[in-house]
Amino acid sequence: MPNILIRDLTPETINKLKVRARRSGRSMQSELKTVLEQAAQVEFLETEILSSKIRRMLGDREHTDSAELTEKGG
Repeated sequence: MPNILIRDLTPETINKLKVRARRSGRSMQSELKTVLEQAAQVEFLETEILSSKIRRMLGDREHTDSAELTEKGG
């Protein structure tokens, strides 16, 4: 598995991460891995939530197939 080096974190940030790791009962490395993995999923989850809201707003309306519009040039 690849490694990542993060430079120039402030001492305040490092201390907060240490506290967070201690509270979670994890090592610093394990806590940072968890934080990064969760952060990487946020965008997907936010997109999924927004998509669900839009689908509910649109209800059962019929829509044109955008692929067909693209093929026709407009």
